[in-house]
Amino acid sequence: MTEDDGAAFATLAREVESFVRGPGEEYAETIERTRTVPPELWHDLRDRGYLRLAAPAEYGGAGLSFSQYLRLLELFSMSHASLRMIVHVCNGVWRAMDQFATDEQRKRFVLPQVAGDLRVAFTLTEPVAGTGADLRASVVREGDTYHLSGEKHLITFGVSCDYWLLFARLAGTAGKDGTVALMVDRRVAGVRVEPMPDTMGVRGTDHAHLVFDRAPVPVANRLGEEGAGLAVALGGFLTPSRIGVAMTCVGLARRAQELAVAHAGRRVTFGKPLTARQAVSFALAENAADIEAARQLTLHAARRWEAGATDADALSSMAKLVAVDMLTRVTDKALQVHGGIGYWEGSPIERVYRDARAQRFEEGTNEIQKTVIAREILAGRQ
Repeated sequence: MTEDDGAAFATLAREVESFVRGPGEEYAETIERTRTVPPELWHDLRDRGYLRLAAPAEYGGAGLSFSQYLRLLELFSMSHASLRMIVHVCNGVWRAMDQFATDEQRKRFVLPQVAGDLRVAFTLTEPVAGTGADLRASVVREGDTYHLSGEKHLITFGVSCDYWLLFARLAGTAGKDGTVALMVDRRVAGVRVEPMPDTMGVRGTDHAHLVFDRAPVPVANRLGEEGAGLAVALGGFLTPSRIGVAMTCVGLARRAQELAVAHAGRRVTFGKPLTARQAVSFALAENAADIEAARQLTLHAARRWEAGATDADALSSMAKLVAVDMLTRVTDKALQVHGGIGYWEGSPIERVYRDARAQRFEEGTNEIQKTVIAREILAGRQ
């Protein structure tokens, strides 16, 4: 779908919004009650084509531009955080695989993932290291097989996936040049999969702690050359994903604002609705400005990434930094508008408030984003 297909895109956007406000809320209630994502949600999202919106038409995707996809992601993010997590990850992980995949790997991994027939978990974070060139998980090559050892944790869909898109390093190396990207079968021998405890928000999404002990991985499952592991992770996934997370902040903030405006219109104190109170109306006005500013910075970062601009990495971090802080302010004010009733479990704003905290950690904390931005700024002085 090209930028010229305005009517078709508008129809798709209305369809997504209708799903989010209808079936999406029913799924949200089920997830909150059971603390699990029902398999039916995965199947429904797949059958509606929502897991392949950002993929090219020749791969079986909808062929949306990244900017178009983000406008839909904003809508999905108004729903339950686990629902938007599925949409976000599935519409992005194919890109990390595809950029270095051979034709054979594209047929084995990329196309089935785009179709929703293969669930792939992005597997970078470790409990004893950061998420970059200091990776500790390592592989030893013996003939046509790598033997993988080490630990990973906080791996979204790491329990329920079919493959881990996993990043490790060649044993004995240091820095980015020794890193590798591997497609690791979930059923591989030599791995212990431990479901992690329930989270504060984003209930229902599984997260895994993984322990590998010389788990065998075919060399044929390596994406790119030895030494290209971080290039697969950073260029293909993290930069656009950070922009995507920024837009999820916009969507969730938009939902919080909707709930606050509706409550303020209904709630009467001393004979007047809360909307008549200047303190409340000003808070809502600040929220509206905050949301729009974050939305426009995010879309600007998306357009720069689409154009292959050199400042896209820094802008992606700027967008996420600004959007995360915006979401914190907006949800805090939205909860305050609700007063005490908003703090009770079962109140829609209570769920939004809990879910909002997760974006602070997705694709790097604020401190990581500041590091990326500062590096870009200071590089210009050298």
